[in-house]
Amino acid sequence: MKKRVALLISGGGSNMVRLIEDMQDEDHPCTAVLVASNDPNAAGLAKAAAFGVPTAAVDHKPFGKNRAAFEAELLKHIEAANPDIVVLAGFMRVLTADFVQRFEGRMLNIHPSLLPKYPGLHTHARAIEAGDTEAGCTVHEVTAVLDDGPLLGQARVPVEPGDTAETLAARVLRAEHRLYPAVLRRYGAGDKSRIDL
Repeated sequence: MKKRVALLISGGGSNMVRLIEDMQDEDHPCTAVLVASNDPNAAGLAKAAAFGVPTAAVDHKPFGKNRAAFEAELLKHIEAANPDIVVLAGFMRVLTADFVQRFEGRMLNIHPSLLPKYPGLHTHARAIEAGDTEAGCTVHEVTAVLDDGPLLGQARVPVEPGDTAETLAARVLRAEHRLYPAVLRRYGAGDKSRIDL
């Protein structure tokens, strides 16, 4: 039986697309059962639908600062899909500890830095400002602490002279598109050993 994967996105969903493309492989241990977004206009929803993956959207804005109420509505869609694994693929909402604990040990996230360096936002600008010679991305299990949790894989890219946050972000994104599918494939097969690309 393939592991059922629900993917959460907020925008264009380029990582989500790469993951779904990889899951099309008959030998893949996972299958996508839902793509959900906090933005009904997220471009990634149409991309997911084009793959035949069911989609759902729960607009976070009407909930204001009430994250628990937003998550309760989102959970209805996720639980209806009955996923084994929840994958955050550019999901730009901070999740509450209650939500995270519900999926503890089976929720993944990708972060655009070499954690534990630069949790949170503006990772590329921070790496350049610090004079780092390399940057990259990290896939980790999600815990209640933001951008924390066991590391499952990292991919490194050089910081080039003259890089801006935008040029570095583009290079890191290409690395994300290699790393995330590789980690999910192994994770879905029950292998939580770390991958370094």
